[in-house]
Amino acid sequence: MDSKQKLKDIQKINGKQLYYSFVAGAQKIFEHQKAINKINVFPVPDGDTGTNLASTLRSIVDTSIPTKNFKETAVALADAALIGARGNSGIIFAQFLYGFSNELENEQSIDVNSFSNSVSKAVDYAYDSIQNPVEGTMITVIKDWAESMHSLKDKITDFNKLLADSYQRAKQSLLETKEKLEILARNKVVDAGAKGFVVFLEGVIDFFKNGKLKELLLSHALQPAFEDKIESLTHERFNFRYCTEALLSGDELDRCNIRNKLEQYGDSIVVAGSPKKVRVHVHTDQPAKLFKDLYQCGNIISQKVDDMIMQQKIVHDRNSNIALLTDSTCDLPQEIIEKYQIHVIPLSVHFGETHFLDQVTLKSSQFYKMFEKSKVHPSSAQPTIKEFTNKYNYLSTHYENILGIHLSKALSGTMENSKKSARSIQEQTGMDINIFDSRKVTGALGLIVLRTARAIEAGLSIDEIKSKINNWIDNCEVFVSVKTLKYMVRGGRVSRMKGLIGNLMNMKPIVSMDKEGKSRLLSKSFSEKGSMKKIYGLLEENFAEGKIWGYSITHVKNEKTAQWYAEKLKNISGKEPEFIHDASPVLGANTGPGTVAVSFMKE
Repeated sequence: MDSKQKLKDIQKINGKQLYYSFVAGAQKIFEHQKAINKINVFPVPDGDTGTNLASTLRSIVDTSIPTKNFKETAVALADAALIGARGNSGIIFAQFLYGFSNELENEQSIDVNSFSNSVSKAVDYAYDSIQNPVEGTMITVIKDWAESMHSLKDKITDFNKLLADSYQRAKQSLLETKEKLEILARNKVVDAGAKGFVVFLEGVIDFFKNGKLKELLLSHALQPAFEDKIESLTHERFNFRYCTEALLSGDELDRCNIRNKLEQYGDSIVVAGSPKKVRVHVHTDQPAKLFKDLYQCGNIISQKVDDMIMQQKIVHDRNSNIALLTDSTCDLPQEIIEKYQIHVIPLSVHFGETHFLDQVTLKSSQFYKMFEKSKVHPSSAQPTIKEFTNKYNYLSTHYENILGIHLSKALSGTMENSKKSARSIQEQTGMDINIFDSRKVTGALGLIVLRTARAIEAGLSIDEIKSKINNWIDNCEVFVSVKTLKYMVRGGRVSRMKGLIGNLMNMKPIVSMDKEGKSRLLSKSFSEKGSMKKIYGLLEENFAEGKIWGYSITHVKNEKTAQWYAEKLKNISGKEPEFIHDASPVLGANTGPGTVAVSFMKE
């Protein structure tokens, strides 16, 4: 368009225009998430604000438009934002949108005056969601932008001019964040969440100027208002370790009651949403205990827990430029995960409509207490494609290569979801992402991941490691003894008739994995001691055949038997186990207490 050509006045906008302006704003966030991650120092320097905003906006983009009605579309967008919201900035933005939609009249289209009034009222909703609002952050820029818009609404009737003029105030407010927060001044950056909001506004403005979404999304020439020069960022101390979030549903959710519960566990508290759906955010050291309390408030339909200390190390002190990702069924101890900076995406365990994150918000001891009391048998589920996409988005902004190794695809859809998400991120970023099917589970998967981690630590190239992983998989075995068939029947792994016959005979199966990663009945016994003797005999044979790289023992409430195996195997191998660890609740839900898995890898 000729620079002298006057833009057409837009007196009113409808629901479709609102939606597409959000798509354009989201596109801007997607393009700049890496830069936003790099300047993330407040409230903690975990380098994920860009990824969190991208996830929140991705949820909005993927929402279908109900009608051209402005109110209905705004409500749908706010609901989508709440469902997909991540991080402080994402949840604050979602609550702002909830307030905006809640204050609108039910109209097909809306003018400048009504739009500005709803934006102004929405600011109070956003402030109300934050336990201790801090000026010089995203909330300040939203407030300053809204105030500017409100002051202009009686002088301007054109949306293009209203957005352009109020944007100037938002941009100035963003620059002022350096003056309002000492940590930003010290690091010579603006607030990351605030920058994300300004970048989002740029996309919205571009849409209303251009009016053609396809051309806008195909254009890669869009430039941000400014770029911060990233220097050495200060390492800040953390009050709490885990960034913890959940989405609760119910009929009469009490946000004040929920906030009071959160205050007992940590800081950086944000509680957003409506009486039927609430998103919470808190930094805490006790995510599992916290979720035990939240379980009483409503149905927990989604949750996220990020280790912020781990994230800080990734940003400032990475071991390598190769990221290693696995899932929670690897059953690796926390000290190994931390030492090698292994990224673990949890499966989930469901008790009815409420679900927990395996090994994160649901520890083994808590799981079995719930297991005994619950009227419904718990089930497990793989991480969703969206959860993997968020993880790969984050890793792609900090690493050059990504390796993923997951439990057998014959047992779970985890690997397939990982592969689908990886392909999507590869197409967007060009990053090298390789996903492997371990064809194993529990400690056997853990050994494969551990050996890969040590290869990365030793400085092997990505190509060298990729060429070895399948060989390590082939050389790994696992033998699992199950104390009773009762839990396998409950979980649907064994038919009721076979379970009845097996239990009448007191049968205790010994299970392994075939070459395709399917579980297979290896042997059976009629006592735990008989199972131990048979498995030990199998281990003796295998250990005698060739040099053992390492072995591990995982168990479900059966430490005594696990230690027995450890002593026996130490005697015949001359090696200590790589690890002895509680098996994940996912394994426990399907096999029950007493289960022991012995895994080993040959050189």
